[in-house]
Amino acid sequence: MPRQLISSGSPFEAQVGYSRAVVQGDWCFVAGTTGTDPETKAMPESVVDQGKNALKVIGRALEEAGFSFADVVRVTYYITDPAYWDVLGEATAPVFGDIRPAASCIVTGLIKPEMKIEIEVTAFKG
Repeated sequence: MPRQLISSGSPFEAQVGYSRAVVQGDWCFVAGTTGTDPETKAMPESVVDQGKNALKVIGRALEEAGFSFADVVRVTYYITDPAYWDVLGEATAPVFGDIRPAASCIVTGLIKPEMKIEIEVTAFKG
């Protein structure tokens, strides 16, 4: 099966050499996505707003690939402060509350200091 590459148009995709998502067969792998507003390109202050923005971008990539959030089987959250875990559900529960994919959360640094969260997902349509 041919590999399908999905781009969000981010200049970092060409600069760094990655795709927003890669579809291989029944699988869709969505790259780590930070919280920049997809329309204004601004980075909100709130981790919840950043999470919502990341999920918008991820949702668009899934849709372009022929998938949906209902197909997500794995999600990984990267947060810069463990306290963010306590409020993250405000962004993620409306999307994943009924789907309940396998999940991990890692506390780590991100590329820019204003980034508080990065989210990556894997989806499967079998």
